[in-house]
Amino acid sequence: QVQLVESGGGLVQPGGSLRLSCAASGTIFNIFAWAWYRQAPGKQRELVAAITRGGSTNYADSVEDRFTISRNNAKNTVYLQMNSLKPEDTALYYCNRNPPMTDYWGRGTQVTVSS
Repeated sequence: QVQLVESGGGLVQPGGSLRLSCAASGTIFNIFAWAWYRQAPGKQRELVAAITRGGSTNYADSVEDRFTISRNNAKNTVYLQMNSLKPEDTALYYCNRNPPMTDYWGRGTQVTVSS
């Protein structure tokens, strides 16, 4: 059974930082590309950052130069370092493969950016 467990979210002031983690189990981790997605209230889920099996990364324009995705294959974990957070970054953040396994989503971790 595939499990994706996201953590590290919270309430942060604009300009602050958070580091999200996602632990994957029940799936082969190292041969797949992985990504972070987010869904804000009333909006569709969107891809925020992705990392290939080889470590190449790409980002949504809205987070370029502020967010950094990384992976640790030995720990089956993918990370998202988020700096210079803005109120518009407020959303529920999920990890999944890229492209995603549509039947397997974790509960996500809530990020709220507010003063």
